Amino acid sequence: MLKVSCNIKHQIHATVAQSRFMNPHENVNGRRGKNAVVFTTSVGNKQRVVHAKAVLSDQRGVEPGTGSLADLLRLGSLADDGLSYREKLIVRCYEVGINKTATLETIANLLQEVSCNHIQSLGFSTDGFGTFTMMRKLRLIWVTTRMHIEINKYPAWGDVIEMETWFQREGKVEGRRNWIFRDYANGQVIGRATSKWVMMNEDTRRLQKVSDDVWNEFLVFGPKSKRSAFPEEKNSSLKKIPKLGDPAQYARLGLMPRRVDLDMNRHLNNVAYIGFVQESMPQDIIDTHELQTITLDYKRECQCDDVVDSLTNPEPNEETEVISGLPGTNGSATATRDKQDYCQFLHLLRLSGDGSEINRGRTEWRKKLAR
Repeated sequence: MLKVSCNIKHQIHATVAQSRFMNPHENVNGRRGKNAVVFTTSVGNKQRVVHAKAVLSDQRGVEPGTGSLADLLRLGSLADDGLSYREKLIVRCYEVGINKTATLETIANLLQEVSCNHIQSLGFSTDGFGTFTMMRKLRLIWVTTRMHIEINKYPAWGDVIEMETWFQREGKVEGRRNWIFRDYANGQVIGRATSKWVMMNEDTRRLQKVSDDVWNEFLVFGPKSKRSAFPEEKNSSLKKIPKLGDPAQYARLGLMPRRVDLDMNRHLNNVAYIGFVQESMPQDIIDTHELQTITLDYKRECQCDDVVDSLTNPEPNEETEVISGLPGTNGSATATRDKQDYCQFLHLLRLSGDGSEINRGRTEWRKKLAR
């Protein structure tokens, strides 16, 4: 069996990406719907022919020749079964905070980036924000209804992480996307995330139910049996978030979304809510603890001219917090800490004018370890 170097492997990945936008050679096994990309690589003084798996561009709604340079250079590819996507990412200097580790906003942005790259790797157009062909024809966009992120260890400046993501349908109207991310140097799982999404009409700004034909366009690229980043029966991603009582113990009033917080769908990007939630956290917790888990339920859109209040209350924690050790590929840190090392809070984002609820959340914080 031919063994290739890392550079040649990257060339294979790049050629597979490029093949989505070309007419590849006919598959040698003649199976319908599958093609093989054929090209030569030099190994020593010999030239070898390498076959890499690819799919026909006309099955993805992509016109030949529309591939971009980014597709060739991106360090990501579909898994061998084609039902998930993995990408390697470097933590940049502008993505870290005072501890020289990635911020939670950085992690959330990378989750979003990898999700969109996953859709593009399937050969769908880059015109939409992770949307599919039929969605764009119907003027539909994705809207987040829940986001849950758990961080076992924050990557530092210069670290390389590998994120794996996949999507499935959740009930009749929601889709779910999961992520597992690892330290690429040692393969250790350093975090997991899951989110729920619904479709909204871009023009009316109303949620919209769609037919199975729309769902089936992309569900064929997800696992057939349920696969979750949080397989535990009683995991915190499933916990309901009660509405915060008023008055709150901690508050930051009159927050204004910035223009740069708006995404291409003209609403406040879901990552921006993470920053708003933390604005009302007590400073002594920020100084001594780091955010381990965040769950956000999105209730309504926030527009660029809205004024937002951020409210926070401590939440009683009756259970000893444990960073769970999981069997199988999900992995997790195995450390257990004392209850006093943890604290958790409930959060509410509301419109300053009429008090309408925008977002409610729960955060769990662990005491920072000495570095």
